[in-house]
Amino acid sequence: MSEHYADLLLINGVIDTLDPAGTRTSTLAVKAGKVLATGTEAGLSRGPGTAVVDLQGAYVMPGLLDVHNHHMLAGQMDLFELDAPPSLTLERFLASISDYAATLGPDEWVTGGSWGSGLLAELNTPEALRRLDDATGGRPALLKDDSKHNRWANSRALELAGITDTTADPDGGQILRDAAGRATGVLIEAGGVLLEQTLARLQPMAPEQLARAAERGIELLHSYGVTGFQDAAASLQLLQALKQLDDDGRLHAWVVTSMQANDFIFGTTPLGEGIISEREGLRSEHHRPDFIKIFLDGVPPAGTGSFLEPYLPEAGFPECHCGSTTMGPEELEDWLMRTAERGISAKIHCTGDASVRLALDTIAKVRAAGHTDTKYHIAHGQFVHPDDYGRFAELDVTADISPSLWFPGVISEAIATVLPPERASKMQPNRILLDAGARLAGGSDWPVSVSPNAWEGIYGLVTRKDPSGAFPGTLWPEQAITLSEAIAVYTTACAEAMGVDDVTGSLIPGKSADFIVLSDNPHDVDIEKIPTIHARQTWFAGRKVYDA
Repeated sequence: MSEHYADLLLINGVIDTLDPAGTRTSTLAVKAGKVLATGTEAGLSRGPGTAVVDLQGAYVMPGLLDVHNHHMLAGQMDLFELDAPPSLTLERFLASISDYAATLGPDEWVTGGSWGSGLLAELNTPEALRRLDDATGGRPALLKDDSKHNRWANSRALELAGITDTTADPDGGQILRDAAGRATGVLIEAGGVLLEQTLARLQPMAPEQLARAAERGIELLHSYGVTGFQDAAASLQLLQALKQLDDDGRLHAWVVTSMQANDFIFGTTPLGEGIISEREGLRSEHHRPDFIKIFLDGVPPAGTGSFLEPYLPEAGFPECHCGSTTMGPEELEDWLMRTAERGISAKIHCTGDASVRLALDTIAKVRAAGHTDTKYHIAHGQFVHPDDYGRFAELDVTADISPSLWFPGVISEAIATVLPPERASKMQPNRILLDAGARLAGGSDWPVSVSPNAWEGIYGLVTRKDPSGAFPGTLWPEQAITLSEAIAVYTTACAEAMGVDDVTGSLIPGKSADFIVLSDNPHDVDIEKIPTIHARQTWFAGRKVYDA
């Protein structure tokens, strides 16, 4: 009769299953890594070999999900790179660089970040380049900004990459220069690709290093209660690392990958079909390479977000500058049609309202062609034209939102310097989208954000305030959503968006036993305490993977 007994039994807890009925119970049984039963039926599954965990009244819910992060980059920064917060002044950032460089060999690259977008003008001078050269002690350096779209390189790195004052700007990017035409080391969007490729050639990461970086990223996610996520810009090398981890029994999360169709910031090779052709051989029990990733524009502080109306004239861009998309309507339609025919979904990076509109217009054509099952995410979409609000639900397009990128903070302040106030303040129309029937899925965009803490994101969604308290005020407070809605954004809605709702997102019999034991019941504390909630334990497939 042992086959009827649970392997694990949770008792005396407050367990929110997040099933459609809103079931809350005190008991949950697990067998073979899956939820066996809840409530009274769970209690009856106790046998002589059942491990029993007395929760002593603690609150339990399904593991959190993250629809948008770059977990291997985060693990890489944690293990192998400088990891400084983007809120530092230039003086303090240079001091961090100097301290970190002193730990490296004479020819090792100084990599990592992050410099704040608001420092762009300060960095774009020969004096700042000289100070960076001094801080790095002759070592080559390539440092990312807070968006991870732009780079700052020192003189040694520019030399190794063959970049001089006369090097032409690449398509989709800029090599910034001072008034005298001297390269300052600041590289916008595709301007950094040659440096990234030079770094990869001169200081390549071994496959096991990449696997360890991915594994470390997941370990850090576990500490925040995250048990499933979508990597938003996956290379072939990352897909190979995830397959190796799962084959070795080391992949303890549900991972959906977005294979890069185009790239003008990471220097990824191969791209597009070069990754897609390998995907089925790299699929595994816990890894689903089901999406492509298209960068349709850049980021507003660099003037590369694509808008229907111009940036501020005083922002330093050309007259009537609106930004532009990375591909035209025909190329985007070709990508989405070709992939939809093979059942491949798409995550489309859009920060301006013009790129959002182009994405929606193209998805409408794909839907009209009969492709109703493929999933589409508009990633970030901070700015949406009012005429397009209702189209998310009409076309079954998920709004992939990362609150850390828009609630009051470093990035929103940088955006406010390049857009008129009436537009800069109208970011993330979450209430409008939800009321129109759209699906909102929560992401962190970590390590673009400082941490993947979903509770900070939930607080931002509910209050429209900065969870750290460092930045005052609220941003478009009329777009606040409720706590229950915000929790769904990081659980059930996220599972649907990622296509993993068959295995996770709620604690119902047959689904993976992915759950977290929290420090507090979010429904019983003051809203101001929400950002301090943390995971005391994280369990994946019935196995404890984090214990505070």
